[in-house]
Amino acid sequence: MSLFGLGIRNQKTFRPKKSAPSGSKGAQLQKHIDATLGSGNLRDAVKLPPGEDINEWLAVNTVDFFNQVNILFGTLTEFCTTNNCPTMTAGPKYEYRWADGVTIKKPIEVSAPKYVEYLMDWIESQLDDETIFPQKLGAPFPANFRDVVKTVLKRLFRVYAHIYHSHFQKIVSLKEEAHLNTCFKHFVLFTWEFHLIDKAELAPLQELVESIIQY
Repeated sequence: MSLFGLGIRNQKTFRPKKSAPSGSKGAQLQKHIDATLGSGNLRDAVKLPPGEDINEWLAVNTVDFFNQVNILFGTLTEFCTTNNCPTMTAGPKYEYRWADGVTIKKPIEVSAPKYVEYLMDWIESQLDDETIFPQKLGAPFPANFRDVVKTVLKRLFRVYAHIYHSHFQKIVSLKEEAHLNTCFKHFVLFTWEFHLIDKAELAPLQELVESIIQY
């Protein structure tokens, strides 16, 4: 799904678009994603193509979801500021603190834009690590690959949750709500298809998630 052309590029928040792993079947699978998304049937688009490796499919879609959230949040950088969003929340009941387990081991309270900045930096480091996301054809995926993907997608969900709770009216005023909803529906159907986000993590957007799954 090509999502460029939205908003103004903010160098601090925007990252260059990530490509699917070049040496794998990534490019081929990306074409499959684009073709099936073009059909308008998101439920079919998320299913593992016959004969394809599940890890390859998880990898190329993880890159795609990173790009989508990167672009969506980039349209909000002038509104999602330290002053407007001093903590990373999803409504009054949920607050997210940042830790990556390496440079920041104990979760810290940060503003929403800082959380997203930390998150995008962390995800990029995962995508750029060839021991996690192999670039070469035939290179093995690590044994914990699914766990890495689950952590990436769990944290990307938090960005969606923040956008819906704190910035949806701005999205509407920018006339981007249909685009946001389509991206989120694709994300939810994919993560649900492969059991990648625990139900408890989805609580901040439970009603919206259930409406997508049950539709």
